[in-house]
Amino acid sequence: MKALIKIGGTLLDSPDSRERLAHEIAHQVSGGLESVIVHGGGKQMTRFLADRGIESRFVNGLRVTTSEVLDAVLKILAGTVNSELVAALVAGGARAVGLTGMDGLLTEARQMDAALGFVGEPVRSDAGLLNALIANGCLPVVACVAGDRQGRFYNVNADQMASSIASAWRADQLIFLTDVEGVRGADERYCAEITVAESSRLIASGVASGGMRAKLEAATKALDGGVGGVVIAPGAAPGIVGRLLAGERLGTRMLGEVGAIQHG
Repeated sequence: MKALIKIGGTLLDSPDSRERLAHEIAHQVSGGLESVIVHGGGKQMTRFLADRGIESRFVNGLRVTTSEVLDAVLKILAGTVNSELVAALVAGGARAVGLTGMDGLLTEARQMDAALGFVGEPVRSDAGLLNALIANGCLPVVACVAGDRQGRFYNVNADQMASSIASAWRADQLIFLTDVEGVRGADERYCAEITVAESSRLIASGVASGGMRAKLEAATKALDGGVGGVVIAPGAAPGIVGRLLAGERLGTRMLGEVGAIQHG
């Protein structure tokens, strides 16, 4: 089983939550799971910037990234957040290795919109470095920072980055661990399953917006890119990683084929 696990920054903000998830993942890896981790860190970024008197501005859920903000992205996302997660995984028994998309040009990006500054969108990912690390018993841990062939860094949405890497790596599963129970339908109830078509309708109607819209769009792209399955699940649930990998129905699974929404 090859599973890419994307961990939202909110789940990593608490040492207890970070260590619990790290130990769960390390346990699964020790049992034979091949895994890659992609993480965010928006909450930590906002706090770091606020402490320095820098206002965080967002356009359609994307952080406007000036050169000053980009410097903070490298310090916090690629630095503190990544290193703390790597350390927690090592403490759990995994041979974790911290990376960004710039390393080996793992994820190549281009500027999304000049008005957003150094915000990038993934152009392509290359799984070669990941495969080499995994073949040598390592667990890659990737911060959502990408680069281009001119050596420019870009702040990339973590869900988009996870989708790009999962597709290149041909993951069997893409797991989004979030701070919510799953995807809400138009009736406000959580959906156990949702198709790509239903996801598009939730976005078009405005029911899914902000961070959830980003996850649904990334999930759709991952399925189109050959990923076996996608689930958006509550990272706070005890034993969540093992339970999902065992097939327990938690959160919301996205299906590529047409079907009806099933509510949990």
